Amino acid sequence: MRSGITSRGRRILGEEVRIRRAGVRDAKRLTRLVRHSRAYQGPYAPMVAGYRVGHDYVETHKVFAAVGESTGRLLGFYSLILDPPELDLMFVADDAQGAGIGRLLIGHLRNEAQAAGLTEVRIVSHPPAEGFYTSVGARRTGIVRAAPPAVMWDRPELVLPVA
Repeated sequence: MRSGITSRGRRILGEEVRIRRAGVRDAKRLTRLVRHSRAYQGPYAPMVAGYRVGHDYVETHKVFAAVGESTGRLLGFYSLILDPPELDLMFVADDAQGAGIGRLLIGHLRNEAQAAGLTEVRIVSHPPAEGFYTSVGARRTGIVRAAPPAVMWDRPELVLPVA
């Protein structure tokens, strides 16, 4: 879907959900979603403690947000880097996990990647998220070693086929 907006009619969590291109006005909400993610509590907390999704990041990269149609609530987002092809960020709101938002975002990512002429997208996964990525068709290709002090643990490296 080249427009960056999903067709309406995907009902999740009791409302219509659409995916749209994120704008600079979304930067603070995207940052909050990253910093407050339960997936990054405990030993993973230092990685996102000072993380910021800035205006420049949103303007430079293909960042897409899943939002509730009636509420405008941010349910999740992803960022696709085209060269080299990589899923840079993907987060789903804690209370929206398990409702299909992640799969909706991955479907949108595949459409965007295919439209850009990509055949696959690299993913360096947060270790607890690896199962999700393999469930949507990614395959593990290796491990990215820890890079202290920001990342203190090894991370799975995967490739997501686009077609």
